Amino acid sequence: MMFKLWKWYQSCMSLHPVKTQIISSGCLWGIGDIAAQYITHSTVKKRHQSPDADGEFKIDWKRVATTSMFGFGYVGPVGHFWYEGLDRLIRLRLCYEPKSVKFVGTKVAMDGLIFGPFDLFVFFTYMGFSAGKNLAQVKEDVKRDFLPALVLEGGVWPILQVANFRYVPVRYQLLYVNFFCLLDSAFLSWLEQQQDAPWKQWFNNFNSFKEKGQRGL
Repeated sequence: MMFKLWKWYQSCMSLHPVKTQIISSGCLWGIGDIAAQYITHSTVKKRHQSPDADGEFKIDWKRVATTSMFGFGYVGPVGHFWYEGLDRLIRLRLCYEPKSVKFVGTKVAMDGLIFGPFDLFVFFTYMGFSAGKNLAQVKEDVKRDFLPALVLEGGVWPILQVANFRYVPVRYQLLYVNFFCLLDSAFLSWLEQQQDAPWKQWFNNFNSFKEKGQRGL
């Protein structure tokens, strides 16, 4: 069964690589959001912070659709062209030997410094506007969520990407990324729902303290 599924995926990638990535990204981000909703529900139920804490878990399909659209409209197409273009740039323009330390290190650095922060910014902005918030509210959400997400993800994605760029063929690097995006979408959706959690305030307070210290020099 798994072998047939893999062969089918290979065929889809050969015939329609962009469409395949768009569909798979949207589906995975939707599944990830369902997981995030369940995690949030279980956490609230455990802490008894809501009058509905003991209620039955119900999926917010509107939120799932919103998150899935992020996968369909952004992660799939943009991710596809980013990783394909990144490989061509470093392999053909910089002429680094594939799988060498320079090759992998440059890919990881560019992915973490360019695509990672941009991806987070787009995600939180999109989710804010999709929830009906105005520009000022979206700015506050991004200010609140961006730094914690960037710090936490910055400790995980570079490690995953080292293995991806070193061992996974370019053709299947997007599949590798999409698989971990299943977990990433759950994490980001959960993070976005945490509002002004104390641990998130710590990140922002630390950043504000650092900025004040720099102005005082």
